[in-house]
Amino acid sequence: MKILDKYILKKYFTSFIFTLLILIPIAIAIDISEKVGKFLKADDLTLNEIVRDYYVNFTINYGNTFMPLALFISVIMFTSKMSNNTEIIAINSSGISFKRFLRPYIIGASIIALFSLYSNHFIVPKSNKEFEKFQETYLRSANKKKTKRSVSKVNLQLSDNDYVYFGSFNFKSNNGYNFRYDHFEGNKLKYRLKGQTIKWIKKDSTYRISNFEKRYIYTKNDSIDSGTYLDTVFNFQPKDLLYVDYLAKEMSSIDLSTHIKESQDRGVKNLNNYKVELYKRTSLPISSFVLTLIAVTLASKKRRGGIGVNLAAGISLMFIYVFFMKVSEVLGSTAESSPFIMVWMPNLIFGTLALFLYRQHAK
Repeated sequence: MKILDKYILKKYFTSFIFTLLILIPIAIAIDISEKVGKFLKADDLTLNEIVRDYYVNFTINYGNTFMPLALFISVIMFTSKMSNNTEIIAINSSGISFKRFLRPYIIGASIIALFSLYSNHFIVPKSNKEFEKFQETYLRSANKKKTKRSVSKVNLQLSDNDYVYFGSFNFKSNNGYNFRYDHFEGNKLKYRLKGQTIKWIKKDSTYRISNFEKRYIYTKNDSIDSGTYLDTVFNFQPKDLLYVDYLAKEMSSIDLSTHIKESQDRGVKNLNNYKVELYKRTSLPISSFVLTLIAVTLASKKRRGGIGVNLAAGISLMFIYVFFMKVSEVLGSTAESSPFIMVWMPNLIFGTLALFLYRQHAK
């Protein structure tokens, strides 16, 4: 690696870390001012728990959110400073092309993108789970708690031919009511199992059905059997009956992909919220390349007004990018849209802008 690469990479990472270390404490200070009353009301909550269980995970969560913004601002700032100090003019005068000048920026963006990819897919979901648990325990009022204790009138497709239905299911007691299991062969119902109640026995991974009735349906006659209790197994667990959007943020990408596939097989209709979360974990790190390229092309020319003009233009573009990103996530969550296309739309639009600016600058 040549001296130029080392010089730019050093500025790239020091500026990025410095910007991130400015943004996160500001976010923490604002959050403390909002939450301090709730912290004081929790008698059994210690300072160590607040720092360890809340603000460590808060930093991971918001650090990941602020990463594109911090990267964009830092690249504009140090590149504009280099331009104002005529360093870039000296680099061009030495015969180094703009394409060669971009190489350390791309190396830096690659390192940050790889770190962000790993973080998004594995570290952040685990952190979100602890963060959500703390908020649920100490910060939310009873009427705003997200934990679902029961569901009603829920059905689940276990396979191409097997379906279950619950009149209601309580997750606290693991008891269900008005249970029905149907097995089809083609379009014809061949077997039905009904029960007044059904209980999940976790230690044995079995279900106990009370006041059951089994019906085998044949061409001419039906065979019916009934009884008080029946212990059996099904290829689902109570948690599979729960469909809550925020749970997607707490799953690792492997678990999330598995959950989406299993839910699709079981007939869950709209999983777009889950898909948006999965695709976003890859699209956000890739934005490092797009934002770096835009920032370099904007800031590498010496302008009247200095760093302020470049910074104002850059921040304006950044807010437009964030706006597009949030709108695309909302639209991608609707049942009629394609989550993959909507999540990647901001990168496609701003990637096109980055290529246009690069070609104009390279001339």
